[in-house]
This record gives sequence, structure tokens and C-alpha cells, in this order.
Amino acid sequence: MYPQKIKPFLYLGYFYLIVSLIVRVVFFFHPITTASFGFFEVLKVLVVGLANDIFVFILASSFLALYFLFLSDSKYKKPYGQIILGALLLLFFYILLIPNNIFKQYGGSIAEIALAFIGLKIIFFALMLFLPSQRIKIRNVLYFITLFLYVLLIVFNAVSEYFFYNEFGLRYNFIAVDYLIYTNEVIGNIMESYPVVPLFLIIFAITSAITWFIYKKTKNELKDLPNFKQKLILLGSFILLAGISLICLTFTTQIRSSNVFAEEIEANGFPKFYWAFTHNELDYFQFYPQIDQKKAESNFLSQYSEPNLTRKIISEQPELKKNVVLISIESLSAEFMQHYGNEQKITPFLDSLADRSMMFTNLYATGNRTVRGLEALTLCIPPTAGESIIKRENNKNKFTTGSIFKSKGYDVRFLYGGYSYFDNMQDFFAGNGYGIVDRNNFKPEEITFANVWGVADEDMARKAIQVMNAESKSGKPFFNHWMTVSNHRPFTYPNGRIDIPGDVKSREGGVKYTDYSLRLFFNMAKKQEWYKNTVFVIVADHCASSAGSTELPMDKYRIPAMVFSDGFIQPQKFDKLMSQIDLMPTVLGLLNFSYQSKFLGQDVLKNGFQPKAYVATYQDLGFIKDGYLTVISPVKKIKQYSLSLKQEKLAPEFSIYYDEKLLKETNQKVVDDAISAYQSTSYWLKTNQLNR
Repeated sequence: MYPQKIKPFLYLGYFYLIVSLIVRVVFFFHPITTASFGFFEVLKVLVVGLANDIFVFILASSFLALYFLFLSDSKYKKPYGQIILGALLLLFFYILLIPNNIFKQYGGSIAEIALAFIGLKIIFFALMLFLPSQRIKIRNVLYFITLFLYVLLIVFNAVSEYFFYNEFGLRYNFIAVDYLIYTNEVIGNIMESYPVVPLFLIIFAITSAITWFIYKKTKNELKDLPNFKQKLILLGSFILLAGISLICLTFTTQIRSSNVFAEEIEANGFPKFYWAFTHNELDYFQFYPQIDQKKAESNFLSQYSEPNLTRKIISEQPELKKNVVLISIESLSAEFMQHYGNEQKITPFLDSLADRSMMFTNLYATGNRTVRGLEALTLCIPPTAGESIIKRENNKNKFTTGSIFKSKGYDVRFLYGGYSYFDNMQDFFAGNGYGIVDRNNFKPEEITFANVWGVADEDMARKAIQVMNAESKSGKPFFNHWMTVSNHRPFTYPNGRIDIPGDVKSREGGVKYTDYSLRLFFNMAKKQEWYKNTVFVIVADHCASSAGSTELPMDKYRIPAMVFSDGFIQPQKFDKLMSQIDLMPTVLGLLNFSYQSKFLGQDVLKNGFQPKAYVATYQDLGFIKDGYLTVISPVKKIKQYSLSLKQEKLAPEFSIYYDEKLLKETNQKVVDDAISAYQSTSYWLKTNQLNR
């Protein structure tokens, strides 16, 4: 009984082990594998690799085990079948008809995917419920589909690992995770680089043939389903095997070799992908171009008047203990503002505020995710390969804007309308001394509207006023960093606030509603005693999109930024090229702060400022300087573009579109500056030199 019931697992397992062995043999003889192997090293690689594959397959079989667990004839008997079908129908209509259901709140195609899945489940369940004579045939069709998906995953993974190894000489790492994030760009690259149609036809042909073979050999096991007791025994045995596999993998994946290629070939791609996904790092020194470390640091630090990582910033004027409110706005591209040529009038308040502020017209975001913007504004360092430091393990006790304000006796808080555990923000900000105000601090009556990302920006504006009023009564100045949430898919907000209804779910509506909420905040702030003694810093976290015709399109990183303080900051425009990481050192300079700095951004208003900007994806690191965009990428690739501003009706300081012309010969000085910046930052982070 029991050996027969595990035949599908055995056939799939044998197939997976054979494919994995073939992949390893191919890697051994691949031209990129430049190492030589002795007999015993080859034996070790194959034995350890086999063990890894067995343990991974057992864990990956969990979904197949669940599939067999829920195979049953009894669930179609009255009244269970009708109850289950009714529950599925209720779920289907909940997704279809409820406007703000949990699936639609996530935006994108999540609701459509859920609707399709539940719809198919309803159709097949109803057929098996009302056509009992055809139940075995229908079950066989579903079984074939299940096997097909497993075989397809095995084949597709083998092909993917080959192409990844072919490019990098490694199993999966964070670049593979990056490929999932940038699906459109990656698919486009694959379409241009490989014969996709023949390749996929071969994959599907092999998958279909293997699936049919396994199906014919095992389909009879579905005629006599195990009873409840037998299922418990099979399930218990599988859980035991899965537990053993999980424990053993923690040991086998740690086996090291003096030969890097041996380590990579004996590894299994799935655990490596999982590790990369959870650790969010990409080792600069393994993948990117380098120069001598001391030369890199010396070159990078030469931009400062005191060319050291730890520098004394000394002001000749008395310090101004003004409150500071930093508002980072979700996804506010420069192109949304009328100043930059937008004619939709979706930022009327911000445009009016810009005319009364110190406006930085030529500022670039460091990345294209909220956590990257928060990193730039909090740590004031260039972006590094992989995920933002906010999402890494070693993210605490850093030198931050908050630590400067705290050393000056300020109350320091991070305000966020959602749950701050998202994107590891709570761990990062709390671990760096910030108090946190998030959705957990709201009473039900304080929330007029919320979606999956958090309470509406107007609710957070009211909460921010409450928090700042309480802080001002303590007698201490305050520094609050408020991150908005409403300008984010699905772009839902309360109706009746602006002329674009919230249920339209448009990007323009999200932008205009955030603008409305900021106007509301400033109108309330004007009535508070602390208003006249407060500096407001308004900046986008990143642009609304990052896709373009080049790796790093300039217009997709241009963001608005301004500093406003009624009666203190005179209206003016600063049009020199600058980075998001320069903004807070500039604000500290406006306050005449003296402090010991480890910031890698500069006060742009001081003599000696060197115009430049850093822009990056998870793996492409860009450096803008002297009319060049230099991009360094894995594996030690360097590209450089000359930049020429496109002709527009706008003033040059508000023109955001550039022609990026790829150069055959690079400006080596600028290339060295780019490498120096990213190599030095990566090294200082790795050695904890950017800690407090």
C-alpha cells in the first residue's frame, strides 16, 4: 500500500536527480569553469551535490504532498460538497464585487490572478461534484497538470541555472532575485539575446514527454485513495523526512572548498536563491570593477575639505535649534510638477510651496524603491549593490541624520501611515534610535480611510500635528521624518477631497490627493505655536517608474526637493547637479550645526561642493558627473554615456530629459571616480566604519 502511494514522488525525484547530475557535469566542462579538479574533489562535489538535491527535492515536494492529502471522495458527499462549493462561490463573488477587498488593495494583477484561480477551482470542483461518473477522469486531468507543473519547474530551473552560470560562473545569487524584480527588462533582454521560441518549444516538448511517462506509470494510484488513517501515516512520515532534510541542508550548504567553482557546482540553486532573497546583498568585491582600495578611498575622500571618513563640520555661526520636519513623498517624480512641465495641475500646493522655498531643481534619487530613498535621506551614503541597508541584517547603530539631531537634544521620530514592520522599517529606525509612530498608534475613530499600505495621508497629517504638539510641550526641539503612503498603487483614497474620485485608482489621483493632504497639513501647522520655529524639508523618495531605453534613464531618477521655513529660508533656486544624499547635510548646514560627520553626502551650499549624483538599481550602479553617466555592473562591466540635454520650452534647470549616447572610449577619470565611490562605500559598510 504505502510504497505504491509514493511512486509519483519517486519518479519525480529520480528525474530531478538525473537532471541535476547532468547540470553538474555540464558545469564541470563549461569553458567558464577555469579550475581543475582532482578525483577526490570531483567525488566530493558529486556526493555533496547529490545530498543537497535529495534534501531540496523532499522539501519541494511539500506542495505535492498537500495535493495528495486533499484528494478524497468523501468531501463530495452531502452536505460537505455543497458547503465547500458554496464557500468557494462566496469567495469568488467577494473578490469580484467588493471594491476594496484585500486582493484589490494589493494592486497590480493580484485580484485577477486570485479570481482566475478560484474560478478554475469552482469549475473543477463542481464538475466532480455533479458528475460523479466522470470524477476519475477529471481527477486524472488535474493530476496530469500537477505533474506537468513540477516537471516544467525542474526543466526550466535547469535551463535557467545553465544560462545564469554561463553569464556569471555561479549558481543563483541576488542578481537572480533582481531578475524577478525587473521582469520586463529581463524578458526583453532574453528575447534579444537567445532564440526564445525554439528554446521554449524544446522545454515544453521535453516537459510534456516526461510528464506523460510519469503519468502513465503512476495514474492508477489515484483509483484507490488512502483512508484517513493511512493519510496520517503518510503525512507524518513526510513531515519527519522534511524536518530531517531541513536540518541536514543547514550543514551540507555550509561545506566549503578552496575551489570556488567546486562550491558552486556542488551547491543547489534553490537554497542559494532563498539565501539571496532573504539576505538582500550582492558582494561588490566579487562582481564589480575595482581599483586599489587605498587609492579608491583617497580619491573619494578628496572631495571634502578634510579628506577623512570621519570629519569635523564646524560652523562659524551660532546653532539654530529649530524643529525639522522631513517629509519624504511616495513616488513623486519631478515630471508630476508644473515646474517641470506637467500641465495636468496635479500638484498645485507643492508648486506654490516651491516658489516660497529653497528649491533644488537638479536633484536625483539614488534608487527606485522607498527603502532606497529612506536610506539616502537617513544615512546620506551612495547606494550599494543588492537591497537597501534598511532591509539587511547589519542595519543598526549606523551614523544617521537622527543620531545628529539626537546628539543636539532633539526628539527624533519616524512617522508612517502603514505598519512599519513592512520593508523592515521598524527594525531599522528603532535600531537607530528613532521613536516610531505608525498605524498601530491610531485609534479607530482617527482613521477616515485606509488601504493595504496604511491610513490615508490626511489621517497621518492629523496624527503628525498631534505628535508635534505633544513634542513641543516637552520643551525640546523635534526632528520628525514622515513617509507618505497614498501615492501608491492601488491609488485609493477618500472620495470628495479632490476632483479625481478615489475609486478611479489613477496615478494622477494618487499624486493630487497627496498634494491635497500636504496642503491640509501645512494649514493645520500654521496654527501651531511651533510653526514659525520649524524647517520643513519636502522631497520624493523615488520616481513613479524606472523603466527606460537605457539601464538608468536620467528622467526616471529626477525628483523634486525643497526646504521651506516661513521667515527663515528665502525663496531661491539651486540648480547645480546634486544627489538625494546631499539634502540632509545641506539642511544641517542651514541650521549652522557643528558635528563630527561620517556622511558621504555634501552640504551643497558650501564652497568646494562637487556637483554629482548617484543612481542605481539593485545591480547597476550609476554615477553622474561632468556630463557623463557611468554605469558599473556585474560582472565587472563598465559603460559610459555622454549626456546632452534635450531641447524643451522649459528653462534648463527644469528640463529633465537627456540623450544618453553610449561611448566607445570612456573618460577614465570619471570611471575611477565612480568605482572609488561605490567601492569605498561598500568597504566601509562591510567593515562597519559607517556605524556611530
